Amino acid sequence: MDDTASAPSPPLTRKRVMLLGATGTIGRATARTLIADGHEVVCFVRPRAGAGGTLGADDSARLLDGATLRFGDVTDPASLAQDGFRGETFDALVTCLASRTGAPLDAAAIDHRANSVALAAALKHGVTQVVLLSAICVQKPLLAFQKAKLAFEAELIASGLTWSIVRPTAFFKSLSGQVDRVRAGKPFLVFGDGRLTACKPISDGDLARFIADCLTNTSRHNRILPIGGPGEAITPRQQGEALFRLLGREPRFRQVPVGLLDGIVWGLGTLGRVFPALADKAELARIGRYYATESMLVLDPATGRYDAAATPSTGTETLIDFYARLIEGDAAIDRGDHAVF
Repeated sequence: MDDTASAPSPPLTRKRVMLLGATGTIGRATARTLIADGHEVVCFVRPRAGAGGTLGADDSARLLDGATLRFGDVTDPASLAQDGFRGETFDALVTCLASRTGAPLDAAAIDHRANSVALAAALKHGVTQVVLLSAICVQKPLLAFQKAKLAFEAELIASGLTWSIVRPTAFFKSLSGQVDRVRAGKPFLVFGDGRLTACKPISDGDLARFIADCLTNTSRHNRILPIGGPGEAITPRQQGEALFRLLGREPRFRQVPVGLLDGIVWGLGTLGRVFPALADKAELARIGRYYATESMLVLDPATGRYDAAATPSTGTETLIDFYARLIEGDAAIDRGDHAVF
């Protein structure tokens, strides 16, 4: 376990925090953790938030109890300044903003431009520290949203502020889409033989704890911080085997050839040049192929290989623990636009 993941935080210094992306699952967990730590948290959210705009102002207020809510458009500099910061002083900006689909326009608007707008506003309102939720997959940037995230990371590093860039591995919600289908008697779907990739999944709560501690743990300042959950790296096949074991059933897998994804990517990419409406679908297919073939672990630039041992771990809850809670009805997932299966 890496020292950056396990080092205890120093005594808490109460900070006034502007939190962006607070209605997402990681944002909600981060808000709860910051509030529990005694920080003053102001969340700037859309009047209609959540996947498909399903959350109204009252819904957001219930989800973010204990925080001060302000409403506006995070992509609009005037709204962020007037409705969000309101000319007041803040100690820190924590941004959990992420594009919902990863499509090029969405990624440019949120992963890059909205964060860039927020950084400019932060500089004008006394902020001295920024904690950014990024993603471990930007190590090998082949997709529009990865390039957008990297563009903002570079701006943040050059800002002169104290910064922490948190790059988590896979989220539980992204790996839980097959629980219902397996419970319904269907096979677990894997790409290739199910051993092409591996990750160290991290829970919302454990990731939120890590993000919040970046405010006070100086060992995490001015650093890029890859982080996974506890335990060994796990492949999709191992995820399926664990799920069947929890359900008391014999494992059944259906293998999906990666070549099928390649054909879909090629077909949509070709059609997207003629029919612009299909261009985003082509990018979504590329995203699917990426996650089917690339591990969410630290990438060794010297060898080009993913290294589980070099991927730091934190927290207490494993993906298998979460599967058990899902099966027992003690947990639920809000997958929104990230649903695949």
